[in-house]
Amino acid sequence: MTTVLIIEENREILEKTVEILELEGYKTLTASDGGIGIEQVRKHRPDIVLCDIMMPEVDGYQVLKAITTIS
Repeated sequence: MTTVLIIEENREILEKTVEILELEGYKTLTASDGGIGIEQVRKHRPDIVLCDIMMPEVDGYQVLKAITTIS
């Protein structure tokens, strides 16, 4: 089963995205900010990451930079 991590600060968007993906058979993980998202990547190694770009503290570009260095 493909695992998708969704990093999104807007709760409504996050919940709707989870609902849609789970209906299509994906396993979902969530994070409400970039820092939590980076930790989720380290811990769970999802197949796909969907990430908001404009977030406070750790934005989507910082998430991308951090997770590309995780091996």
